[in-house]
Amino acid sequence: MMISYLLENPFLFFVLLICLVISISIHEFFHAFAAFKLGDSTPKLQGRVTLNPVSHIDPLGLAAIVFFGFGWGRPVEYDIYNLRNPKRDVLIISIVGPLSNLVLAFLCFLIISFFGDLGFLKILLQLNLVLFVFNLIPVFPLDGFNVVRGLLPYNLAYRWGELEPYGIFILIGMLVFNIPSYLINQTVPVILGMFNLLI
Repeated sequence: MMISYLLENPFLFFVLLICLVISISIHEFFHAFAAFKLGDSTPKLQGRVTLNPVSHIDPLGLAAIVFFGFGWGRPVEYDIYNLRNPKRDVLIISIVGPLSNLVLAFLCFLIISFFGDLGFLKILLQLNLVLFVFNLIPVFPLDGFNVVRGLLPYNLAYRWGELEPYGIFILIGMLVFNIPSYLINQTVPVILGMFNLLI
């Protein structure tokens, strides 16, 4: 848990906190930006098309991450009826958040590879890979749920959507049995290996 670093290494705690705020803000900004560009002005009207962390950080969600290792940013709201192609556009809106974390992680990897570890970059790299993998778990309310729904044919997408009310219970069960941690630990090294192949 992050809170353990507060007494053991306060500097590392605050670096982790800053990296977390940056990563969540970028993630939520791209959700909002995509929704706005795809035809819905709701995120713009709510002040979400910005990189300002104040607009994207949920204090309770951030505290939950610090104390329990699991939390959330402030969800981006959008009106599906304003989207030009709802099924496709919800997929795009959902996937750009995790992809932004992947791109940020890759940029950190490039900088570290060419210039060496500049302190916080390794933390930012690892944290964004964790956010990328975690958010793509196909369980509501995570982004992966709508990504899968967008990829399925209409009849199967409808059936998949019927699982939405049970998502939070499934997610809690997964957290109890540390399934997300297992998925992250198995996937992150694979992604790092792919990064190595690209440079």
